[in-house]
Amino acid sequence: MKRRKALRRRRFLALAALAALIGVFVAAVIVSGLFDHALKELTLPLRHEDVIRQQAEEKGVDAALIAAVIYSESKFSDQTSSAGARGLMQITPEAADTIAENSDATTFELNDLGDPEINIRYGTFLLRELLDRYDGDEAAALAAYNAGPGNADKWGGSALTVEEIPFPETRAYVEEVLEKRDEYRREYATELGYGGIS
Repeated sequence: MKRRKALRRRRFLALAALAALIGVFVAAVIVSGLFDHALKELTLPLRHEDVIRQQAEEKGVDAALIAAVIYSESKFSDQTSSAGARGLMQITPEAADTIAENSDATTFELNDLGDPEINIRYGTFLLRELLDRYDGDEAAALAAYNAGPGNADKWGGSALTVEEIPFPETRAYVEEVLEKRDEYRREYATELGYGGIS
């Protein structure tokens, strides 16, 4: 009788230990997933992916490139620069006026640049124009986005390579955008419409 009680007690303790171990494992998986998500949100945030996907498709610009430009310009936080550039993609008032005229915008006010949808639409319009101007060369288009087309033209235009960009700030910007483009494509393939392909 005592033997059976002892055996039952050992089984109970073994099951309790196993249940505790499973609980710890499940908790670790949950915490790890939350930690990974939080870390990703800090190091590579993504917001407004529906707008990014829509604009990428409409204007024929890589969604990951749009996300990378937003990351480099504002880290997905609405802000105004000292030069007056506004919103997620840091559109200047002058560029916004030109884009509004060329894109048949019916009503545009400067405050509209604080609207993520309008800002991403205008920024993607500008990216598309620059990609067309530089025959699809992303390095030249990004250099022009950062330092202006006049500088990108002087530096070699469509033939420009990242290494040839003489402004350290612009070269670092282009390098960062291209690096982040690859990360966004890999880490957010589904969200950006790549169907899970990395």
